[in-house]
Amino acid sequence: MRFDIITLFPDFFTSPLNSGLLGKALARNIAAVHLTNPRDFTTDKHHRVDDEPYGGGVGMLMKPEPIFAAVESVPVLPQREVLLMTPQGETMHQPMFQHFAANYDQLVIICGHYEGVDERVLHLVTREVSLGDFVLTCGEIPALALLNGVIRLLPGTVGKEESLKAESFETGLLDYPQYTRPPVFRGWSVPEVLLSGNHQAIAQWRREQQIQRTRDRRPDLYEKWLEGRGEGVDG
Repeated sequence: MRFDIITLFPDFFTSPLNSGLLGKALARNIAAVHLTNPRDFTTDKHHRVDDEPYGGGVGMLMKPEPIFAAVESVPVLPQREVLLMTPQGETMHQPMFQHFAANYDQLVIICGHYEGVDERVLHLVTREVSLGDFVLTCGEIPALALLNGVIRLLPGTVGKEESLKAESFETGLLDYPQYTRPPVFRGWSVPEVLLSGNHQAIAQWRREQQIQRTRDRRPDLYEKWLEGRGEGVDG
């Protein structure tokens, strides 16, 4: 899968793209990330990528010409989305990542800066995406989150793909509590059921913990899960 990041700060991605599972996935050609700087497509001697907004206002806007030129410089694969990272976009969620990983050859990700981008950039964009209901200094942070969330779902990135199916949000519920050695730490013990060797009992306990944890911590998710099942849950 190909990712084209349109960014004023390519160096932002240097360390993350060479670290952990993300770095391994790129080294094994499971995914490819290409960084394109809009500043390289400016035509004035100062290489300006921003300007004052018409009508007045605080701050500067990213100009449309460099962004258009940067996006139009990258190859076009058959199945692709052009994403704009913006607080006004759809909030990232696991089904979005699953959809991208399963259906697209290419994601072009535009990272905004300053007070945002000229509205005409939206003529390039097929989807606006947000990390959450807050404002950051740059679009590179949500872009990196999206990269990580999608690439880890691509076949071959995670060693045990079965582990992906039991994670938070994969089934509409949060993950269950997990423990490792030692069996007792500072007086806190691992639940007996996990030491029992009874796999059926362990599976039931984990399911109950997922339901309870989601109900207590994320009642919004719990309600969606109930609606999806079409029935209530006891306990």
